[in-house]
Amino acid sequence: MLMKHASLSLLTATVLLGGCSLAPDYNRPALPVPASLPADGASHPSAPPSSPSPRAVADIGWRDFFTEPRLESVIELALENNRDLRIALANVEQARALYRVERAGLVPSISADGTGTKQRLTQSQAALYGGDRTQETWSASIGAAWEIDLFGRIRNLSEAALEQFFATEENRKAAQISLVAETANAWLTLSADQAQLAVAEASLDAFKKTFDLTKARFEEGAGSAIDVRQAQTSYDAARAQVAALKAQVAQDRNALTLLAGTTVPADLLPAEGNARPATLVALPVGVDSGVLLQRPDVQAAEHQLIAANANIGAARAAFFPRISLTGLFGTASNDLSDLFKSGTGVWSFTPSISLPIFQGGANIANLRYSEATRDAAVANYEKAVQTAFREVADAIARRSTINEQLEAQESLAEAATDLYRMAEARYRLGAESFLTTLDAQRTQLSAQQSLITARLARDQNLVDLYRALGGGLN
Repeated sequence: MLMKHASLSLLTATVLLGGCSLAPDYNRPALPVPASLPADGASHPSAPPSSPSPRAVADIGWRDFFTEPRLESVIELALENNRDLRIALANVEQARALYRVERAGLVPSISADGTGTKQRLTQSQAALYGGDRTQETWSASIGAAWEIDLFGRIRNLSEAALEQFFATEENRKAAQISLVAETANAWLTLSADQAQLAVAEASLDAFKKTFDLTKARFEEGAGSAIDVRQAQTSYDAARAQVAALKAQVAQDRNALTLLAGTTVPADLLPAEGNARPATLVALPVGVDSGVLLQRPDVQAAEHQLIAANANIGAARAAFFPRISLTGLFGTASNDLSDLFKSGTGVWSFTPSISLPIFQGGANIANLRYSEATRDAAVANYEKAVQTAFREVADAIARRSTINEQLEAQESLAEAATDLYRMAEARYRLGAESFLTTLDAQRTQLSAQQSLITARLARDQNLVDLYRALGGGLN
């Protein structure tokens, strides 16, 4: 009786010690970037006082950020059908299943077994069983096996798997944010290229009229062959540009279809001549760099670091004994009909301990590998933070000058249009040379195209800043 109580006390103490962990204490690395995000040089004094702070940018749902209904619908298509996002979702389920596999090691495994054996013996063997050469053995049992996690090996492996699952889920969020931003930029690019094509086609008509007018004046003796050839070269260049832009627009649609994962209906494509803003006009910035820690890719890198830290604990535990308990309770009989009768019960209890003595340096190598993996995870985490900081800083730097550039391009386009009108009118009256008119026409085309490019840059800059600050999940 005393021995029984001693065994129970030992088992209880062993179970209580099962929470021990040899993993190093985790401390988040210091941010390897300046304490504050760069200030926005443009300051945007027109931004409303109620504009959300950068820390809350990630809480702005993409349906609130994107104000163009067609674009919102295309993003919905992409979130439902994009294959890369489906792969990310499948990766999450894989990581969830692997975590459950590791977690199962913390509890006993229970199994039921039934066996039956019928064999023919030799004559000498049969003599030992009363002359019967046919021997039967039947058994049924329930068994349990449990490794007591005395030094936290299984617990650390389970924690590492859990952190890997968290990292995969954060990667899925990062994939969604990137998909929203890429889809928006693809849609905006298509819209800009359609506008470029419309400008090029209008210029083609203008160059055609100029060519016809110059040719007619030459035939009437009022112009030169050089003027005709100059007009023709401009007209042919415009034709080539229109053809190239048509191909570019088709490629833009193909890119949008790939991101959406399905054919985008025509009524969801950008409308020609639509000048309506596609996004919110302002996203204020200029706060603590700690906002970057909310980005899914940074959080994924930190979960990877925590997992690597836990794996060090599992590698350390390999140097210590492993204790297992195995028990069995059942019944056995030489006749199937007597299997469950009184007196056929059997049981066994088998505790075991395994102490590593010589492993050829494998345990030391595994520990060194785990420590090196942790060091690499630290560097990867710091790089993720630095990359996030640069993306935000780049977007802010672009934003600080984009409005000024856009205003200059709008003024240039207006002035170039007026210049062309005046030069053409004077040329028709014979008061201006053809070369001046042709230069004015080319300047107008270039200015209009640059204006479209500047507007695209402004819109994509807002999308990039929104994505860099972690927006696009809700």
